[in-house]
Amino acid sequence: MPDIDTITLLIIAVAVVLTGISKSGFAGAIGGITVPLMSQVLSPAQAAALLLPILIIADVLSLRQWWGQHSMHHLKLLLPAALLGIVLGYISFGWLDEAGLRLLLGIITLLFALNMLLKLVNQSRLTSPWAGRVLGALSGFTSFVAHAGGPPLNMYLLPQHLAKSQYLATAVVFFAVVNLLKLPPYLLLGQLNTTLFGYALLSLPLVWLGVKLGIVLQHKFSEKAFYHLISISMLLLGLRLIYQALSS
Repeated sequence: MPDIDTITLLIIAVAVVLTGISKSGFAGAIGGITVPLMSQVLSPAQAAALLLPILIIADVLSLRQWWGQHSMHHLKLLLPAALLGIVLGYISFGWLDEAGLRLLLGIITLLFALNMLLKLVNQSRLTSPWAGRVLGALSGFTSFVAHAGGPPLNMYLLPQHLAKSQYLATAVVFFAVVNLLKLPPYLLLGQLNTTLFGYALLSLPLVWLGVKLGIVLQHKFSEKAFYHLISISMLLLGLRLIYQALSS
C-alpha cells in the first residue's frame, strides 16, 4: 500500500460510505462503483484488497437488519454458481498486469453502466434457473475481480418480483456468503495483510454510517434518481479507467 494522502483518504472514505449504503439499502447494485472510484488513487488490485475486509464488516452490520427475510430458494440456485465464478476469478488472477486490470475493470464498469442507463438486456428473459446459474457465476467472478457482483445478481433477482424486503435480504445474504468465500483465495494470493485489516477496522464508523444511510435512503430517496446518478458516475469512471489503461 502506498502512503495515503488527503485526496486518497477522502476518495476511500466516500467509497466506504457508498459500500455501506449499497449493502443495506440497494441490494449491492451501486457497489460496483467503489473499486473503480478507489482505482483513481490506488491500483485496482490494491483497491479490491483494501475493500474486502470493509465489505465483510458491512455484511455483518447489514445481516442484523435483513436476516430471516431472504429467499433460500434463490440462494440455493445462485450460491453454487457464484462459487464457480470465484474459482474462475482465482485461477485467472495474475494473467493481467495493472494496465490490463484497469482495462478489464473499465470495460465491466462501462457495460454495467450502459445496461443500467439503456436497459440493454431484457430482464424478463432472465428468470429461468439456467439464467440464475449463469448470472450467479458472473456475479461471483465480477465480485472477485472488482467487488462488482451487484449488477449480474440484480439482473436475475429483479424479474423474480420478490417483495422488496425479501429482495434486499436475499442480496445481503448472497454477498455476505460470497465475500466470505473470497477471503481464502485473497489470502492465498497474498492480497491481504495486517495493514489492510487495520484500515478496515479504522473505517468501521464510516461503514456503520453508510449502512444506516442505506436503510434510510431506500425508504425516502427516489431509487430511480439514485440509480441514475450512480450509473452516470460509473459510466464516467469506466471511460476514465479505459483511457488510463490504454494510455499507460
